Amino acid sequence: MSWQPSQDADCNGNTGCAPIRAVITPKPKDIGGFEVRRVLPSIEARSIGPFVFFDHMGPATLPAGQGIDVRPHPHIGLSTLTWLFDGSLMHRDSVGAVQEIKPGEVNWMTAGSGIVHSERSPDHFRDSDARIEGIQTWHALPAEDEEIDPTFEHYPMEDIPVVDHGGVRVALIAGGAFGMVSPMKVYSETLYADVRMQPGTQFGVPVGVEERALYVVDGEIEVAGDTFGKMQMLVLDQHVTPAITSPHGAHLMLIGGAPIGPRKLWWNLVSTRPERIEQAKQDWQEGRFAKVPGEDEFIPLPEK
Repeated sequence: MSWQPSQDADCNGNTGCAPIRAVITPKPKDIGGFEVRRVLPSIEARSIGPFVFFDHMGPATLPAGQGIDVRPHPHIGLSTLTWLFDGSLMHRDSVGAVQEIKPGEVNWMTAGSGIVHSERSPDHFRDSDARIEGIQTWHALPAEDEEIDPTFEHYPMEDIPVVDHGGVRVALIAGGAFGMVSPMKVYSETLYADVRMQPGTQFGVPVGVEERALYVVDGEIEVAGDTFGKMQMLVLDQHVTPAITSPHGAHLMLIGGAPIGPRKLWWNLVSTRPERIEQAKQDWQEGRFAKVPGEDEFIPLPEK
């Protein structure tokens, strides 16, 4: 196996092929007393493959006695994925799942026709100052799967395939690449990986995936003579796979997949049909979604 990059034949070795189609700088968003950095959707890219939403949580240190409390809220037409670098979160949902997630594990919730969930810091997390950092993504379901029954799956750390090669460590969260296949069930072509580069290493992004992007969590990388730093997402051209080098080390997230097509996003709701969004809004306002067992709070429907 090699991390060396390869180049699509459509470019024919033409150095004029720009490897980076767009650079996205996230915008800070408050999600109820806790700030995240929203990368997708953006003006530069509404989606990358099935990824229609990408939030970088933290890094932050929460004082003792405090924590994250995202009250119950609804989703339709998507799957959500939580991947932590640091800290812990407790997931509860309307299908009855209760699951703490820790770094290196995956919480994969498929909303389909509708689900409600909360995310809160576990009680033990609040006993002292605690750090939290991670990525939350939304994956739009194919049109034919938008109304499937809601489900929740948890994948422990030992189920996530990992490979180390030449100072580059890759944890394959979803899809197949680098000689590995993730056990995570996806509904459309998806590539998702956590990449850790030691100083002085090189990494080649897999070919054969139509849409791809790299997000720099920390450190710096060099691409085609340009340097990019933390909290930047690089949307890669379909026909070029550049050499990614990191003189001083870097932590990256690699996302991609087949284009999912246009989607309507409103609040936490995703659909190919605007009228389905309107129905879900009404259902939430009138209390027709299933409840999260043991949760009495909820986030009201936004006014806009």
